Amino acid sequence: MSRKVLLNSKEVNIILHRLACQLIENHNDFSQTVLIGIQPRGKFLAQRLTRILQEDYKIKSVKLGLLDITFFRDDFRRGDKPLEANTTEIDFIVEDKNVVFIDDVLYTGRSIRAALTAIQSFGRPNNIELLTLIDRRFSRHLPIQPNYRGRQVDAINKEHVKVNWKENEGEDSIYLLNN
Repeated sequence: MSRKVLLNSKEVNIILHRLACQLIENHNDFSQTVLIGIQPRGKFLAQRLTRILQEDYKIKSVKLGLLDITFFRDDFRRGDKPLEANTTEIDFIVEDKNVVFIDDVLYTGRSIRAALTAIQSFGRPNNIELLTLIDRRFSRHLPIQPNYRGRQVDAINKEHVKVNWKENEGEDSIYLLNN
């Protein structure tokens, strides 16, 4: 297996600050906006962005939720092993709010489609946007595109994008793996 570094820790940090600034440009004080990290891997990106918005840019009213999409996926019955669901933690109303879905890698679009279905259980948002750290072009199964993207990657064939977070894997880095 070969491994190529797409982004190192410094580059990830720069991109996170750029994404935070783009969110501020479009959502001002976040009084009408909520951030929803898509479980499991969008959680780390959403938590990091929330911390940057609050600590570095002094946005006080950032609401962060975590959404489990396990049983909303169209492929959830296709595996041989039992599914392990993550937790959904949304302790606010999404009705008439601007929702920003946050996920680490946009690949086929199926996770986002599942999130669109799952969020309806919490009300009808005014608007839904998508923020993704890595946008894998040329691999979409559904017509879904991010409003905010950290980096666009052309991964082909058996290539896989691996996002590591300091909180989980001990380092901030993104690799392109070739099996």
